[in-house]
Amino acid sequence: MAKLTREDVLKKTEQLKNWGKWGPDDQLGVLNYINPEDIVKAARLVKKGKVFRLGLNLDENGPQRGLFGGRWNPIHQMLATGTDAVAGKHDVTPGLRYADDAINLPTQAATQWDALSHVFLGEKMWNGYPATLVDCRGAHKNGIEQFADKMVGRGVLLDVARHKGVEFLRDGYPITISDLDETAKAERVEVGRADFVIIRTGQMEDRLKRDDWGGYAGGDAPGLAFETLDWIHARQIAAMCSDTWGIEVRPNDSGPDCFQPWHLVTIPAIGIVHGEIFYLKELAEDCAADSVYEFFFCAPPLVITRGTGSPINPQAIK
Repeated sequence: MAKLTREDVLKKTEQLKNWGKWGPDDQLGVLNYINPEDIVKAARLVKKGKVFRLGLNLDENGPQRGLFGGRWNPIHQMLATGTDAVAGKHDVTPGLRYADDAINLPTQAATQWDALSHVFLGEKMWNGYPATLVDCRGAHKNGIEQFADKMVGRGVLLDVARHKGVEFLRDGYPITISDLDETAKAERVEVGRADFVIIRTGQMEDRLKRDDWGGYAGGDAPGLAFETLDWIHARQIAAMCSDTWGIEVRPNDSGPDCFQPWHLVTIPAIGIVHGEIFYLKELAEDCAADSVYEFFFCAPPLVITRGTGSPINPQAIK
């Protein structure tokens, strides 16, 4: 099979581009598909009040090894402790003893949303805004704060690994449109407009089980094939999420001039949000047990002014 060229990728961006669809000032992309009625309907999916956290632990044991963008695992530092208090260091303020701490991390170190300012298409980003609007002060358009009250709706888990009968998909496995449709059919769930679609490959669980992240964050991975872009665009879904670092398959079918071809179409052209490094073990087990693969989903970002991404702890509620 011939490798995708950069020209092939750019042609696909033109075919699927949503620029201007919601006006020249839009900064939400396909999140515009979600309406209040969708959220009310999604809330009715809560039947047993069971909550699943989909966020990976924020600590020094995370997956970052500096393979992509020089990202590091969270650094947690204590500013005031109980040992300080007992030693009398707080007694300059009589009656008040306390603990305080701080955390230092890249916004995309663990479970996170990408903002629509995260990936550029040449010299442009989502909706045709100049890439230069992201400067040393952050993203002056398409910042993550635009999503502060938008990441709520119907969640759908497509457990491709379980459908394939494996604990995890091998690195480099390309998830096709057929895989997505067959998984949805087996789960008796339909994927459509305004859905938050979550793909389980099992890769994260394999790494956690082995206690060895290896090249998880920045290296090879199972993931969505380039062809799935048409599936995503046609269904008008609100976000794509996965238990891998970048959702798309690595290595992929592109040549050396196009590192992440799927990314070049999704974020800047279609305007779809990425949710990456999702922890799915308990949710997937529960879905398999009760055969219910849809749920109320809520995952607001931190309101980071002009941010290009945000750490999150998504909640799936059944």
